[in-house]
Amino acid sequence: MKYFRLSQNAVKALADTYSTPLLVLSLEQIELNYNLLAENMPGVKIYYAVKANPDERIVRKIHELGGYFDVASDGEMQMLNRMGIDSARMVYANPMKTASGLKVAHAVGVNKFTFDCESEIGKMAAAEPGATVLLRIRVDNPHALVDLNKKFGAHADEALALLTKAQAAGLDVAGLCFHVGSQSTDNAAYLEALKTCRELFSAAAERGMNLRILDIGGGFPIPTLTEEPDVAVMAAEIYKAVRQYFPETEIWSEPGRYICGTAVNLITQVIGTKERNNQQWYFLDDGLYGTFSGVIFDHWDFELETFKTGKKIPATFAGPSCDSLDIMFRDKPTVPLEIGDLILVPNCGAYTSASATVFNGFAKTQIVVWEEVYEEIKAKLELAAAV
Repeated sequence: MKYFRLSQNAVKALADTYSTPLLVLSLEQIELNYNLLAENMPGVKIYYAVKANPDERIVRKIHELGGYFDVASDGEMQMLNRMGIDSARMVYANPMKTASGLKVAHAVGVNKFTFDCESEIGKMAAAEPGATVLLRIRVDNPHALVDLNKKFGAHADEALALLTKAQAAGLDVAGLCFHVGSQSTDNAAYLEALKTCRELFSAAAERGMNLRILDIGGGFPIPTLTEEPDVAVMAAEIYKAVRQYFPETEIWSEPGRYICGTAVNLITQVIGTKERNNQQWYFLDDGLYGTFSGVIFDHWDFELETFKTGKKIPATFAGPSCDSLDIMFRDKPTVPLEIGDLILVPNCGAYTSASATVFNGFAKTQIVVWEEVYEEIKAKLELAAAV
């Protein structure tokens, strides 16, 4: 599958027009990613995980495509509510909910929740009596880039007791959910989780509970510096197992990274160079407190395309702030660079701008939509192509 990636001429034209740093979003890529999952998992309700990238233009595109939304806070619910998105299309999928989150959920009409422990049952029942709830099951997967099960998920041995207590509290115990971890590049954890959930569905039925929904979470990967997983094949294989174990069950999925990760490119430029500790350093106009926040919060190793050739050297790349923490990469191979050189960073739509800050007074990086700005730079691209 092809992914959104700007050409060298487009990078220069956009930098000349809008300056840098600049994030460029392709809504066509968002649609392609969404449709790939929808086509390979027919009938599955796709709940976009807003936390991955809450840009309203992405949210609107998902809404136009008929998607649903995984929200995790009062702020995300309020944003979608302001946009006119029906609360019935949201699930409050944070297993540990805040008082303000539950208050907003009640106010805007969100009544589908997930939980993974007994302490949440009373909170949900008090805030939204009769709410529809899914119990999140722990799925150990050390191969995921971000193992979310270190923090969330009830052990399978606890599941029936928690479901029984939730039912006794007057909640609509509707099903189970799990998350195999972010950037999971094979299906083993999915298949194991489906087997576990099938056993729990059957055990719950023996106790008189009619579980009717299974949420298989997210985790679908995007290309890295070393591999490009075939998500179409992964999704089709997962879907086959889902229908084998759950032929009549309503199925949800909560992709975040896969939907938005490949739909955004960053254009940044070198603003300074120097040598420290016998290594070349390059300072960029975007950094760890901005788009490159994914280095810390998402453990991501970004590609840096310089459009230059030559012998590569190990270099340190740092951001523009006055904080010595603001160092993104050490010993990163690169051709020698100069002040003003432009760098393209593809596949940076997930857990980047979403976790960026305005620390040290640096504004968050501007985001433009490729399909909207193309006409503005078209003449520059045609001129560059003619030279």
